[in-house]
Amino acid sequence: MKAWTITQPGAADVLQLHDTPAPEMGPTDVRVRVHAAGLNRADLLQRQGLYPAPAGASQDVPGLEYAGVIEEAGTNVQQRQPGERVMGLIGGGAYAEQVVVNERETIPVPGTLSLTEAAAVPEAFLTAYRGIFLEGGLQPGGWCLIRAATSGIGIAGMQLTRAFGARTLGTSRSRERLERVRHWGLDVAHAEEDGSVLDAVRQNAGLGVDVVLDLLGGNGYLRENMDCLRPEGTQVVVGLMAGREDTLNMGLLLFKRLTLRAMTMRSLPLERRIAMAQLFSDRLGPFFAEGRLKPVVDTVMPFDQAPEAHRLMESGAHTGKIVLSSEAASGA
Repeated sequence: MKAWTITQPGAADVLQLHDTPAPEMGPTDVRVRVHAAGLNRADLLQRQGLYPAPAGASQDVPGLEYAGVIEEAGTNVQQRQPGERVMGLIGGGAYAEQVVVNERETIPVPGTLSLTEAAAVPEAFLTAYRGIFLEGGLQPGGWCLIRAATSGIGIAGMQLTRAFGARTLGTSRSRERLERVRHWGLDVAHAEEDGSVLDAVRQNAGLGVDVVLDLLGGNGYLRENMDCLRPEGTQVVVGLMAGREDTLNMGLLLFKRLTLRAMTMRSLPLERRIAMAQLFSDRLGPFFAEGRLKPVVDTVMPFDQAPEAHRLMESGAHTGKIVLSSEAASGA
C-alpha cells in the first residue's frame, strides 16, 4: 500500500509517498480502506520531530483520524462487517491507503455525512466534548471560554456547547474569521484587537466562565485564563499553539479554588479509545443524524498532496478542518 512517510524531521517536503507493507490484522481487528484523513497539528509536530507517536502506533506515517470502508474483518469480529463505513482516532498512520484497528474503536459514519466530512469529525468533536463536558464539567446554562475558537476543535466546541444548552465566548486573532464561524454557535466573539478578554467575560458572564477550553497554552495566556474563570472554575488545556511555558500564580489558583486539567486524545490506551467510540455513538451520533452537529471542512486536498496540505495548515489561513481525500482529483 502507499503511505506518506516522514523520512526525517523537518519541513513539509520531508513527507514522501512510499510503498509500505500493509498492516497485519489480529482476530478482533478490521482492515479499513481509507478514503479520507483529517489533518491535525499533531501531524505537523510529529513531522518536525517534536511529538512522537505513542507506543504501538506508526512512528513514521502521520495521521490521527480516518474515514473509510471496512474491507476485511478478523475471525473474531462480531460488531462490524465488510462494506460498513467507519471513522475513528488512531495514534498515527492515517496518511495511508489502509489502517487496521480493533473493531470496537471504530465509529459508524452517520448517514448524513460523506466520508470526506466524516474524516473531519473524530478528533475535533471527541476532543471538544471530552474537554468541555467530561474534564471541564460544563452544565446547561454555563459559560465556556474557547481560546482559538476558529480551529476545528474550537468550532466543534461551540456547536457542542450550544447543543447541550450552554453558552460560549470565543477568541481569535482575527475578527473576520470569528464572524465567519459565529453562526455555528458562538454567543460572544472576541478578537485580540478588541482589547481585554477579561472585560468581555465580565460583561457577559458576570463572575467569570465555568470552563476554559484552551488550545493556546503558555506565553502569558495562563494568567489571563485564570482571571477569566469564576471561583471553582476549570481550565482544560488541549493545545500549546502559543507556547509550552508560562508562570503559575499559585495564590490565584488557591484563592479562587480553580482546577487545571490537561488532556490528549492521541495517547489514550485501547480501552479508553473503545469507551470514547461508544460515547460518540451514544451521545453525539444522534445530533449528527439530526443535523444539529456538522463538521466544518475548510479545504479538501487530494491524497497525493499531503506536503501542500501541511503548508496550508502551517500558514494558519484555514478556518475549520483540512482533509486529505483519495476521492479528490489531483490539482483540484
